[in-house]
Amino acid sequence: MAIDPHFEANRDVAEKHEGHRVWGPVDEPEQQGIHGTHVAVDFDICMADGACLEDCPVDVFEWTDTPGHPESDIKADPINETQCIDCMLCVDVCPVDAIDVDPGRAGRL
Repeated sequence: MAIDPHFEANRDVAEKHEGHRVWGPVDEPEQQGIHGTHVAVDFDICMADGACLEDCPVDVFEWTDTPGHPESDIKADPINETQCIDCMLCVDVCPVDAIDVDPGRAGRL
């Protein structure tokens, strides 16, 4: 199952993490929510293969610990989403479709 591209309408902001929004539900460690707005990563389906970190030309992502999450103990966190140039490489390489980039959401960080 891929990230919900309409998460802004379908979810509420549950908290902030490293300067970006986290869209709920959040019930750690099993549910981590969607991190980011312009560059959004569904932590609940991210399997942490690292392709987005390797391919992003502007280093939007950093590893963050998510101990106890059933999918992986680390996640690719869009900590630097304001640096995104909308190249969509991260979206293209994510094997589980956990990332959504929408240039229209850039102004709503």
